[in-house]
Parts: sequence; C-alpha cells; structure tokens
Amino acid sequence: MVSQPIAAKLKRSFELGPIRPPSEAYSLLIRATRNCPWNRCRFCPVYRGTRFELRSVADILNDIEAARVISDGIREMAWTMGHGDKVREVAAQLYNQPAYGQCVSNVALWLLTGGRSAFLQDSNTLIMRTHELAQVLVALREAFPGLHRVTTYGRSHTARRKSLSDLKELKEAGLDRVHIGLETGYDPLLTYMEKGCTAQDHIEGGRRVKEAGISLCEYVMPGLGGKKMSQQHARETASVLNQIDPDYIRLRSLHVSPTMALWEGMKGGDFQLQTEDEVVEEIGVLIENLEVNSYLKSDHTLNLLMEVKGKLPDDREKCLDTVHRYLSLPDEERLNFQFGRRAGYYSSLADLADSYKYGVVAQAMERLGVEAANAEDALFQLKNSFI
Repeated sequence: MVSQPIAAKLKRSFELGPIRPPSEAYSLLIRATRNCPWNRCRFCPVYRGTRFELRSVADILNDIEAARVISDGIREMAWTMGHGDKVREVAAQLYNQPAYGQCVSNVALWLLTGGRSAFLQDSNTLIMRTHELAQVLVALREAFPGLHRVTTYGRSHTARRKSLSDLKELKEAGLDRVHIGLETGYDPLLTYMEKGCTAQDHIEGGRRVKEAGISLCEYVMPGLGGKKMSQQHARETASVLNQIDPDYIRLRSLHVSPTMALWEGMKGGDFQLQTEDEVVEEIGVLIENLEVNSYLKSDHTLNLLMEVKGKLPDDREKCLDTVHRYLSLPDEERLNFQFGRRAGYYSSLADLADSYKYGVVAQAMERLGVEAANAEDALFQLKNSFI
C-alpha cells in the first residue's frame, strides 16, 4: 500500500514529446520546445500538422521539479518497502504500469537503468535563446546532480548560426552532446528532400559544436538517395562527415510510409526505393569513403545489419567484412535473413547458423507465400510496423 504523501508525488506530471534518439532510450526526458521549427523534410512524418512553440523557462523548470518529485517519491517508496537505497527494485515494478502514467514510467525506467542521462526534447532545442537554454541546463543539473550526460537534438543550420561563445556557454551550463540529423551531404538530395540546409551548413554547424567541446552525433539515412542518387548520396555524405569528424555517426535507414510527403513522390515514380541489398551496398560505399575518428553505430530497428558498428578507422575492415559477408550469401539465404530480421527472428547474420530459427523463418515465408518475386512488398509491409 502506497502512503498518501508518496502517492501524491507519483501523481505529479510533466510534458513529454513524441521522440528521442535510440541511444537516449533510458534517459530522463524533459521537453524544452514543442515540435519542429522547420517541419518540411519529406521523409519525416513526426510533426506533420503541428505548430512549433518555444516553451517558457518557467514551464520547463516546473517540469524539471515535477520529475524530481516523482524521482523522490520512487526513492521513498523503496525505503518504505524495505529495499533501502535499492531503488531499482521499485522502479522495475512501476515501469510500464498504466495506472501511474507515462511520466512515472519514464522516471522509473531512468532510475531502473542507473539514472545517468537526460535528453531535452523536441527536434531542435538549440533554437532556444542561449541564456534561457543555459538556465534550463543549470536547473536540470542542480535537480539531478548524479547526471553523467545531458543531450539534445539540433539542426545544422541552427548550430551554424550559434556563435562559438554561445555554444561554449551551453557546454559550461551542462550540455554534453548534440544529436544532428545530417541525413545526407549531397546538396541536390538535400534540396529534393527539403531539408532546409546545405552541405556547408552541415560542415560549419558540426565543426562549431565540436569546437565548443560538445560531443557531436550525426545521423545518416541510408537509402535516402533512392535508385537515382544512391552513389552520390553515399560519397558526398562521407565527404561531409570527413570534414566534420563527429564523435558518433549513426545509421538510420529510410522507410517511406503514407504519413510522409515523400510517399507521393514514390507513388508518382519520381522517387524509387532501393532494395535491401542495394541499401547494404550503399552503406559499404559510405564506409569505404569515410576518413574519420568516429564511432559508427547501427542502433535503429530499420537497419538490416545491426552489427555494422565499431570505432573508425580501426574497425573499418570489420564493418566492411559484415557487408561483404551478407552480399556474398546465396539468394535464398539473403532472402531468409531479410524476412527473419524484419519479422524479429534474427538480430545478426550469425543467427543464420541456427538451423531451428532458419527453419522457422522458411516455414513462415512459405505459409505467407513470400518468395523472390514478391519479397520487397512483403518486407515493406513488415517495416511499416516499425514506424
């Protein structure tokens, strides 16, 4: 039985945005802005039909306080239940309990996984006035002194417009990392996708973040060039990344759904999706042309080969070996892996050696009538469930 004072703390709430990077899955989420100030990218459906808003510093600080009160409530609950400071015991019970709501769930998951990081939502928190964002960062650090990392999303165009002194002020206030959606470094493709920035914006914005001492994570979207611009997309993106030399490069493969503006281009024949094999080939070209000192990550569920990851340049050959091993598989095995990966049976190429799993996937494909002729349609439908 939860005491009334603790129950009151667990009833506090704070505003949550719709997304965060995969690497921030266990972070405390604090919404600093609402939606996206650009909101025109043809491949992004997240904020369609919404209006961008800057939240007041007072409202954000109130949310930070609410998150702190919930955290305190969970810690007190642990003591009253005889767990002492082993807060994870209680957090595990509260996580994903609908009766307590999303805010308690977020704080509980954060505590369950160590309570080490926080992420400021939404899509471009860097657009806030520097002194106001710094005020938020300081308050967040004071409320949760155990934080090891505070991160946020930003656009290259916004980072380029921030002065170096502004970014250094944010670093000193407690901002550790900025996640930027580079997507591509090829200017014609940036224009076609209505990204709202240029390759030079990417380069200057990324360099400035790094010069300020803030860790930089750049997201690349394999498949974004479609069949027409795949090679240029891979090579020019590598060129831009080489000039930035970010701390992290994360792959997030393209999937097009009816909720995206790009859907009309695809249906009209202006944009042609690549096959799974073609996207893997493109990733190989990207890696071959990278000359960076970056961690390459493949931590999004839309990526076919999650094991293409490592520290570049040291692990370049290991990553390329994975690409080549996949492409050298017989057609039947590649198709089995594609379906098994998209259906959730496989997590890596090594799973193909599991004869039981292979048989289960083969039987499922036979039952559903999946074969080479209709494979892309079947795989497309499976990937729809990820969005």
